[in-house]
Amino acid sequence: MTRHLMTLAVLIGLVVLVVLGAEFAEVRLLSRIATNLCIMLVLVLGLQVFMGNSGILSFAHVGFMGIGAYTSAMLTIPVQMKGMALPDLYPVFAGLQMSPYITILIAGLVAALVAAIVSYPLMRLSDAAAVITSFALLVVLHTVMLHWSEVTNGPRTLFGIPRVTNLYLAAGAAALAIAAALAFKESRLGILLRTTRDDEVAAGALGAHVPNLRWIAFILSALFAGIGGALWGHFITSFSPKAFYLKETFVILGMLVIGGPGTVTGAVFGVLIVTIVFEGLRAIEGLVNQAQLFSEQVVGVTEITLALAMIAVLIFRPGGLVATREVGDLILRRMKLREKK
Repeated sequence: MTRHLMTLAVLIGLVVLVVLGAEFAEVRLLSRIATNLCIMLVLVLGLQVFMGNSGILSFAHVGFMGIGAYTSAMLTIPVQMKGMALPDLYPVFAGLQMSPYITILIAGLVAALVAAIVSYPLMRLSDAAAVITSFALLVVLHTVMLHWSEVTNGPRTLFGIPRVTNLYLAAGAAALAIAAALAFKESRLGILLRTTRDDEVAAGALGAHVPNLRWIAFILSALFAGIGGALWGHFITSFSPKAFYLKETFVILGMLVIGGPGTVTGAVFGVLIVTIVFEGLRAIEGLVNQAQLFSEQVVGVTEITLALAMIAVLIFRPGGLVATREVGDLILRRMKLREKK
């Protein structure tokens, strides 16, 4: 119990440090970066809940983020703006305007419900078949968002979403996500799920119902994604379906793979490291383009760097930077070693 509480304290402490650093700096750009970092923490931790404990790569996570973003947007756009933002919206929703703080939770529940309905047959699959079907599910979700103009405004940008996500709301959601991810990891369900990851046949022989365990984790993962998507939507305030497809999937997977999918600590560290590197590279890109050192604009440096970092991590540290032990375990281990000396 001590190590779990220490892990929780350290990881939430990192979130608090991010918030305090952004607030004391009094720089608007840093506040935006910190807010986006906290939202990404919710999304990456949601992926860790399923992928880290089951060992199955999921591409569909960003699709559930989109479900959350569009659900909350549809329920919170002011009534007087819905005629312009969603001209084909169903009459039952046209006159409805709810509090964003309530719809963020509703968005998570809707994403979880969709996941519960569509994913159970997929939970029987493993290895390459599971990866391919999760990618197919992402394609299905993206196609629905792209063409369901009544709810999403089709491929066009949806606007008019009230901005309510600030640094404190995002940080609070990130702290709750850390606590929930740790609680699931150390729960009976999480431990059983990891046994199926390590040896599916042996776990099944001992009575573990593999599809059910994966299904529950997938639903919880979609809940995180829906809430993260709603927070993101109320932070950006305008978006289109292309925001929930391959590029965002690559970034979220990159954060988790680099940090370490097997631990909550790895997920948190991955988000922190990748965000810092990304923002640094974007600043360098901006300076280079502003100085006009090249005849054409320099673009894509951040994506190339993330791809190379993923390759390097997979070669030299396949389990990520924090592969197996949470930060609380590492601290207690260091303390014991010092006592022995």
